[in-house]
Amino acid sequence: MAERAWENTYNLSDEQFEQLEAAEVLMEGMDLSGAERLLLSMLEQAEDCVPVLSNLGYLYGKHLSEFETAVEYYDRVLEIEPDNPWARDARRRYSRYIGRD
Repeated sequence: MAERAWENTYNLSDEQFEQLEAAEVLMEGMDLSGAERLLLSMLEQAEDCVPVLSNLGYLYGKHLSEFETAVEYYDRVLEIEPDNPWARDARRRYSRYIGRD
């Protein structure tokens, strides 16, 4: 695999990078079931993987309008990284839809 120009903050393996990229391609192509299956299988292998949790939050919030589930995934991200601004903003946005502030 080609050398990345950015730091691997989460110590992801090449396989994890490839799977995350594949999940993003599936979401872009609107194969939401495929993206969900892939991300959930990744989560089984690494239950505290912030990029996987974040992508699941995005999938459930943005694409599936399952706001409560999206908030749950962002809550998990914030348990691991309390200062994660992207997860905090996304959780706040989707919390409004379910009447939770």
